[in-house]
Amino acid sequence: MASNEVVLLNAALKERREQQDLDMPEYVTFELFVAEKILRHSDLSEEELEAGRVGGGNDAALDGVYAFLGDSLIEEDNDLLSDETKPSDYAKGQTLTLWLIQAKMANSFTENAIDLLASSLSRLLALAPDEEALQALYSSDILGRIDIFRRAWTKLATRQVKISVHIAYATKGDAGDVNQKVRLKSEQLVATVKDLIVGGDVSFEFWGARELWDAHNDAPSYTLRLAFQEQANTGISLVALVHLADYVKFLTDEDGSLRRHIFDWNVRDYQGGSVGVNREIAKSLVADDSPEFWWLNNGVTILCSSDISIVNKTYILEDVQIVNGLQTSHTVFKAMQDPLVAEKSGRKSILVRILATNDPAVRDQVIRATNRQTNVPEASLRATEELQRNIESYFLSNDWYYDRRKNFYRNAGRRPERIVSIPYLAQAVMAMGLSQPNDSRARPTSLLKKDEEYKRIFSSKVNLETFLWLVRNQKVVDSFLLGGGGVSSSERSNLRYHLSMVAVARIHGDRVRHTSQLNKLAQKGDLVERGVVATEMKNLRQWAADFGQQRSFSLDRTAKNADFVKFVLDNAFPPAGLVSVSVEVPI
Repeated sequence: MASNEVVLLNAALKERREQQDLDMPEYVTFELFVAEKILRHSDLSEEELEAGRVGGGNDAALDGVYAFLGDSLIEEDNDLLSDETKPSDYAKGQTLTLWLIQAKMANSFTENAIDLLASSLSRLLALAPDEEALQALYSSDILGRIDIFRRAWTKLATRQVKISVHIAYATKGDAGDVNQKVRLKSEQLVATVKDLIVGGDVSFEFWGARELWDAHNDAPSYTLRLAFQEQANTGISLVALVHLADYVKFLTDEDGSLRRHIFDWNVRDYQGGSVGVNREIAKSLVADDSPEFWWLNNGVTILCSSDISIVNKTYILEDVQIVNGLQTSHTVFKAMQDPLVAEKSGRKSILVRILATNDPAVRDQVIRATNRQTNVPEASLRATEELQRNIESYFLSNDWYYDRRKNFYRNAGRRPERIVSIPYLAQAVMAMGLSQPNDSRARPTSLLKKDEEYKRIFSSKVNLETFLWLVRNQKVVDSFLLGGGGVSSSERSNLRYHLSMVAVARIHGDRVRHTSQLNKLAQKGDLVERGVVATEMKNLRQWAADFGQQRSFSLDRTAKNADFVKFVLDNAFPPAGLVSVSVEVPI
């Protein structure tokens, strides 16, 4: 008889599957669910969770791999991994964290699962691995995700980076009743990894049905209390002086970590302790001759809903988001973890501005205005633009959710497969509307950094319904790829956007050069058919093999190559008089 925790967990998984439009295998739902719950305090999006999922053939007994520098996820197009980035660009003493997740839909924990993991990690975590042997043993997905960590580790080695590796093994079993031999195996695995991660911290966690269910119920809170010392108010706006000790309490989650989710609407991530202003903030907290903290600091700006209560000099705020002051908040939170700093600076004050409004346009104006005072790239402010708000409104009217503010709709309980992030839409437009799937594959998080690219992707010539139509077509392709049919995990991750490009070009009747060419198709509303997708997948598999063989490219390198896109389009839509297309191999 199943325990109550297993019954409740199965109910949660069933609900998740019923909410999905994608034809997703049950084990994939479980792997993503496990990763989401284990990494819940990292506040990852659906796309970020999926990008780290590596389950499938030759997966090294791993189902999820995620690397973080500080609190920020490292994706494959992160600046840290660029050859142009120097180690000195990063602060010393930062923490590089690797999460390794094993998720099995079994009712118990086994020795074999840990043995397989130990065998794989002894090869994968070597800084000078036998690349040929690894490629023969493991999928390109797992090698790519581990390589992100290895490259980051190597880049930051001279910056006294602190390495932390967390291994999580999840099943539907009872984590409190794990066989002693299995526990011994986990301890041996920790010792093995510690030998590889010289001087680093290594931990191993068993996650059973109870732990997963508890994490599922651990919803982030947006209703928070903030004690203040003095305040002034004018209508819907408030200004207050808050003791740093009270502000840190406001920022601290129940488990002692930083409440990252209340920074979702900020325009940029924490820049690290090496940034000049952050060094000055930290210095002012510990210097004996430092004047009042709020004299030297611009403070923070909080947006919340219009319902504000005040009880005993404490604000009760709903729908809290800190939209300016992320650098200050992170630096203060980190510094105040030191008991001596907390004792010395706890009664110093910070200036807090609070705006209570339910109007999204006003919120966007505040975000832009408060961040104009600092050096913020234009691309970071895109979410506040009128076109982005219009896309969100149009999607919402059609029961889709455009997540201008990361995880806003997921935290509101909307159907996860109907939630679309700005990067997801940008990748879909780049692939199907501009015929550049290589960029969609190679630069998932950096497509919008350049102003000229943003204007091409979010062109005024493109109808709102076309943006939604492209998303729905990408979802059709994603559903096909996740539904099995002999598609490997490597093919799924590397050919995903090439497949959507060719499938949409087929119903268009020719290669697409600009998204506006698809406006009429979008008005008709017909989506690509699954049979067309299946046929084009077979073609793509052959074209990728031919191209890769002639250039000695891996599938990953092929997918990121602009010449491969031309090769695909020339095969799919041969120019007049061209019967077959071959690849020129440089001599």
